[in-house]
Amino acid sequence: MAKLEQQVENTTTVRVELAERSYDIVIGEGLLAGAGPYLTPILARQRVVIVSDETVAGLHLAALQASLNKAGIDNDAVIIPPGEGSKNFAQLQSLLDRLIELRVERRDTVLALGGGVIGDLAGFAAAILRRGIDFIQLPTTLLSQVDSSVGGKTAINAAQGKNLIGAFYQPRLVLADVAALASLPARELRAGYGEVVKYGLINDFAFFEWLEKNGADLLAGSTDALRHAVAVSCRSKAAIVARDEREHGDRALLNLGHTFAHALEAEAGYDGRVLHGEAVSVGLNMAFTLSRRLDLCPSQDSERVRRHLSAMGLPTEAGQLGLDGLTAEIMLAHMRQDKKVADGQLTFVLARGIGRSFITKDVDEGTVREMLQDALQPAKAG
Repeated sequence: MAKLEQQVENTTTVRVELAERSYDIVIGEGLLAGAGPYLTPILARQRVVIVSDETVAGLHLAALQASLNKAGIDNDAVIIPPGEGSKNFAQLQSLLDRLIELRVERRDTVLALGGGVIGDLAGFAAAILRRGIDFIQLPTTLLSQVDSSVGGKTAINAAQGKNLIGAFYQPRLVLADVAALASLPARELRAGYGEVVKYGLINDFAFFEWLEKNGADLLAGSTDALRHAVAVSCRSKAAIVARDEREHGDRALLNLGHTFAHALEAEAGYDGRVLHGEAVSVGLNMAFTLSRRLDLCPSQDSERVRRHLSAMGLPTEAGQLGLDGLTAEIMLAHMRQDKKVADGQLTFVLARGIGRSFITKDVDEGTVREMLQDALQPAKAG
């Protein structure tokens, strides 16, 4: 097996080992403006279609296209509206129609330039167009660089829940340009931090301690801190995905906090009021609160998690998300649509402490309901 991480020309390369579908995650600065040489050797045909949104295209499309042109890679671009609202059937249909109009062939490649929404939508379109064409991830948000661009999950949302319609479809390459993060609004960068801290909480206590010391620098835009956090996060996810590509076992650990988070996002209607990482932050706090109630997790660990998330400016209570009228029963109804439900039973990722997460179905729903009722009480009173 190849070394998981190696330093090459001031970049960090993390290998996702999946036999013939293995690929590299390259982390560094200036990778969008220098993408051509990375793409040329892996393209089946020197033609790509870039899928991006209006915001990201305005910031990064010109530099990317200049690099592609210099490398002799023929390229077109399809631009869609920004936001979670674009992850739906209508936008998928529109994107597929446009790709077909551009006469995209089976040996062409889709480049997903943007955050998680673009990566999920463009990746799913690539998975089903002409029964599958190659795609490459060019993530431009912290959240997408540490999570959604890695591991091959592609999807759109349904009215009943998040990412319910999709496919496992691995990219050929991920280029994570940390310089692109400088253009993110502060709220977007903070939201991405919710996914970063998750890796420390799953199985890396040392990384959580590092984040306690360096999280503020990361959110202030320190390139060194960002590069380290992205590399550690990708290394952690790559190792889990290599063991369990299709989430039959350990990969569900990556959903720590997400059963609650996806319920909160569904209640918000994907309208932009609640960013994914903000919902994840609340979900992480709920997962540790439930673990404490079940006498699995020391109260000091649960409080330490809540305190750190709050110190980083992230919400820890559902009442901070502005979801009026949210109740425990509404949350549970959304949670029953979770992709990890098996035989009608909820699956939870809980913790015995920071860095000691595990998967279980052995959770009494009444205890979950009581925890949610207490967690949502401030929202009712406020």
